[in-house]
Amino acid sequence: MGARNQRVVGLRQPWQSSHVLLLIPVALIVVITVSDIVTPADIVLGPMLVIAPALTAWFAGPWMTSGIGALTVMVQGFVGWRDGRLLSRNVLVEMAALAVLSTVVVSFCVARDRHRRQLARVRTVAEAAQHVLLWPLPTRLGPLQLACLYLAAEEEAEIGGDLYAAARTDGAARVMIGDVRGKGLPAVGEAALLLGAFREAAHQHASLPQLAAALERSIARYLADFEHDGETGERFVTAFLLEIPDDEPVIRITSCGHPAPLLFGPDNGVTVPSLSPAPPLGVGLTDPDDHDLDVLPFGPGDTLLLYTDGVIEARDRHGAFYPFAERVAQWTDHNPEALLHKIQRDLIDYTGGGLADDVALIAIRRTLIPRPGHDLGHAVHPRRVPPPLRVIDPSRPPAGS
Repeated sequence: MGARNQRVVGLRQPWQSSHVLLLIPVALIVVITVSDIVTPADIVLGPMLVIAPALTAWFAGPWMTSGIGALTVMVQGFVGWRDGRLLSRNVLVEMAALAVLSTVVVSFCVARDRHRRQLARVRTVAEAAQHVLLWPLPTRLGPLQLACLYLAAEEEAEIGGDLYAAARTDGAARVMIGDVRGKGLPAVGEAALLLGAFREAAHQHASLPQLAAALERSIARYLADFEHDGETGERFVTAFLLEIPDDEPVIRITSCGHPAPLLFGPDNGVTVPSLSPAPPLGVGLTDPDDHDLDVLPFGPGDTLLLYTDGVIEARDRHGAFYPFAERVAQWTDHNPEALLHKIQRDLIDYTGGGLADDVALIAIRRTLIPRPGHDLGHAVHPRRVPPPLRVIDPSRPPAGS
């Protein structure tokens, strides 16, 4: 089915559903009218007809609501004519009251639809701005397969203070994930600043420590202009910078106060690497020597899972933290997109849909892509390969399951 046909179907479905629901007020009018006719003369049910237009306004627009309102007035007149009381004061007052109340209901319906259109336009603009700010990552970046996921804690929002970005440099891919302290528009502003600075600086600096120092200088300039007096030292960003060369089975990492990622090896084990993190961005460390560089093995078939602390700080209704590492140990054989889909469903089920903080996730898998003159499987002696902090056995049942 083409896109045009899909749009036509999408437009028809609300129209068809509203016309099916229209049977409810029509049936209500018939029941009230018949009951008014068969009941004794001292029992008057005609004023109850106003329920029909009020009910119609719940699912239909002003035109359909006004039509039902006019029908109730005509039905009330028919009942009065049948009883020979059409020109009596009671019947005329009842018809006038139905007309006035139907008009009020239609006016509320018009105002509601106008507000809906305004809200739809505002949401469209907000979504466009958010998509411009937080670009979706490509599914392929050289020999890497990527997938990303963002869950905003605030309703009607798609982004907040969490961020991620990727850039393709000569013979390597660079990726950043970060978390701005705070929430709301100030956090979004800092996230926008850092994303723009990364997209520009990722191509200008040879090493990750130099890149981290450049991002620190950008944050420092921003805070100098926009930080309030009472917030000195309270605004910062935890960030995780990584570089994955095409022709070396390693990954280079510079951590600025961000949680360590999870690494899935060929044996489907989950490893939490031991890193040497520097303080977060925004504390004034503008010298590249202030930022360490960690190098880890990352061969074909390995998967790296980056995340923000909204995942590990999520709680269930009893207050228990989400056992992130134990949960993902069940899905280490999944591709990046399927892995994030599993995590999303499991996290929402665990928390009941209520997140206290934004969640950002990036899954990166190295795939074996033959390149002329390159051997992705050759032995590499990285400068430093830290021992793992802990290894989680995927065969062990996850906590809370």
